[in-house]
Amino acid sequence: MNCVRKINLMVVKINSLVTKLLYFTNFIKIFFIESSSVHKNGGLMLDNYFNYKKHKTDFKTEVIAGVSTFLTMAYIMFLNPVILADGGFDFGGVFTATAIATALACFIAAFYAKTWPVGLAPGMGINAFIAYGVCLGMEYTPAEALGAVFVAGVVFLIISLTPVRAWLINSIPKSLKLGIGAGIGLFLAIIGFELMGLTADNPVTLVQLGDVSNPLLLLGAAAFVSMIVMEKMNIKGNIIIGILVFSIIAWLTGYGKFNGIVSSPPPMTHLLAFDLGAALSASMVTVVFTLFFIDFFDTAGTLTSVANVAGKVGKDGKIQDIEKAMLSDSVSTVAGSMLGTSTVTTYVESAAGVKAGGRTGMTSLVIGLLFLCCLFLSPLATSLPKEVDAAALIYIATLFVRNISDIEWDDIAEAGPAVIAMIAMPFTYSISNGIALAFVSYAAIKIFTGKFADTSPAIWVVAILSVISFAVA
Repeated sequence: MNCVRKINLMVVKINSLVTKLLYFTNFIKIFFIESSSVHKNGGLMLDNYFNYKKHKTDFKTEVIAGVSTFLTMAYIMFLNPVILADGGFDFGGVFTATAIATALACFIAAFYAKTWPVGLAPGMGINAFIAYGVCLGMEYTPAEALGAVFVAGVVFLIISLTPVRAWLINSIPKSLKLGIGAGIGLFLAIIGFELMGLTADNPVTLVQLGDVSNPLLLLGAAAFVSMIVMEKMNIKGNIIIGILVFSIIAWLTGYGKFNGIVSSPPPMTHLLAFDLGAALSASMVTVVFTLFFIDFFDTAGTLTSVANVAGKVGKDGKIQDIEKAMLSDSVSTVAGSMLGTSTVTTYVESAAGVKAGGRTGMTSLVIGLLFLCCLFLSPLATSLPKEVDAAALIYIATLFVRNISDIEWDDIAEAGPAVIAMIAMPFTYSISNGIALAFVSYAAIKIFTGKFADTSPAIWVVAILSVISFAVA
């Protein structure tokens, strides 16, 4: 009887959630799309600012684009607190910080980089590096880790204001960028496997297959498969849909605990709690560099991809207003660290909104408003089984890894260091180790193949710093 009662209660709560979502969706539809007063007055005002006609778009299209991008990146609201909590962060504090930092970042992009229809949020991969590499691996506190995020953001900001930005983008070989990106994906994958229970410790082989009879593991695996199937069917929001559907199944079957849907936002535990002194110490140099490197090149790559889809690449190959987009990203990282979350970066999922017709910052504005609404969903976030969350991690990992096809595999001198980065990150459980070993091996190969003079000084600087970091570790 108790089981039946629980199921009935769960059904009632789910129906309530669906009703609220329908009300919210209808509100959005009426307010943004069907309301003539908004369309004529507010829409006209926004048109004057974002200049829809110049960019061959309109108010309705921008709103739809914003909703599309939001659905593809909403998973970060649930995954970011889960990952950072493993590193000693307060779950509720990170949840609130994630929503506010994401909304603020999107607003900055909307009103400063107003020709960029992008979404920004704490980045996947960077949060894992902070939680498992910096806090658990190096035993730094969350405050010290946030201090490193702050310093890395300031460095990014300074470089974005100078010609060094373009020089640095062009200095790092494509193979290293791709290899490091894939390595981050494999790092996320091994974390996802652990969370799901697919792998377990083994004193001889280090890892082994976990308990595949675990019902939650099976639900997580099914969630992963469903995300891929939905992607193939071009269903927007496949990650968040997969998480919610299989979490509901876990609740209904009694394998997961349902804590509710809506409540007031948790307190911002880590607000202005960053330790700047520790971040400026010599021992933190590698951490700061890694955070900067990942954010800088991830942002540059993402903006390039979005620019190609949005038609923002000129005949000369230059990307329009890229400096404003990168400044928005760097300022958002600084702000995010002060609010209490990991590095904020531009999401490649922004391409979903661009494909839906988004061409201006109005798209970013809509994304930010929707993330603000997520502030009140903390009970739902705590209800999601980690095994189902892990499915999203593994899915995102595949997106990181798939770009290895663009590595110059015919040139072993380029492919070798890229593979080192890919292997080192998951097996040393450190993104910074992977980056360091990739640069050191690349520099060594160039020396012994007589290519010293043809190699960018940036390679040598990073390689030397990496050797020093290994020596003093």
